Amino acid sequence: MTAKALMAGVAFAALGTAASAQTVGFSQIGSESGWRAAETTVTQQEAEARGIDLRFSDAQQRQENQIAAIRSFVAQGVDAIFVAPVVATGWDSVLEEAAEAEIPVILLDRMVDSDPSLYLTAVGSDLVHEGEVAGQWLVDEVGGEECRVVELQGTTGSSPAIDRATGFRNAIEGADNIEIVRSQTGDFTRSGGKEVMESFLQAEGGGADICALYAHNDDMALGAIQAINEAGLNPGEDILIVSIDAVPDIFLAMSEGDANATVELTPNMAGPAFDALEAYMADGTMPEKFIQTDSQLYTPEDDPMGEYERRKDLGY
Repeated sequence: MTAKALMAGVAFAALGTAASAQTVGFSQIGSESGWRAAETTVTQQEAEARGIDLRFSDAQQRQENQIAAIRSFVAQGVDAIFVAPVVATGWDSVLEEAAEAEIPVILLDRMVDSDPSLYLTAVGSDLVHEGEVAGQWLVDEVGGEECRVVELQGTTGSSPAIDRATGFRNAIEGADNIEIVRSQTGDFTRSGGKEVMESFLQAEGGGADICALYAHNDDMALGAIQAINEAGLNPGEDILIVSIDAVPDIFLAMSEGDANATVELTPNMAGPAFDALEAYMADGTMPEKFIQTDSQLYTPEDDPMGEYERRKDLGY
């Protein structure tokens, strides 16, 4: 632990006096996916319900914008800062600045490689486990049949891209019949998923040599579904589709037979984050360093249209 990190821990401990957060800065990655938009909406709703002034900054998927936003929040003297970090590295200096200003930072849905003493807690799912759930579904689905897999990865260097790739590989490691033959980033966007899937199809016999697609999020999968349809193939049948997030549109695709499985990532990271912050500000209660949300697998047997109806108004 660095000297600055140690000082940050002392500063955080000193903050726990009878108080409440009135103003919270929120540095959001951007709006690259339906899930991200829902996370933003839910965070705003949670803040409003608690009477908190949420100061929002859209980084447009650029780390330098997030760093500038955090520094702006520090200068404004907010009570706390929420950050959904676009990548895992490069945060030490700005987190140290927040800690020196005695402003607690909470990470939402993604992790950073910085010393854990520089943030109060992190709220998110087990990203490796998400990938494992997706990979195990494919192992069970194909049985012993040979399966050549193409992978649409998330933003290069982001913790979801790293961990969801690791988890999927963990799950298929013992299945000699399953092979990842191509892997490329689609940057978590629908347009990126479509573009990269088009190149996969061209490289793999027009898609005839592809058994399954694993996408690190649903938006890339939805873009890929469009590309597969345009290539004259049947997504969900000619090419199995498994992805992560459980956004409304993937359930529509599932109801139409175009997608096979999705692993849920809840967009409500803010609820547990605000709960932890309120307890901490009230009496110094230190939260667990990582607050884990659930990851559930959904398939066509799980009433996809019902799931669509339940999720469609959450801001996706």
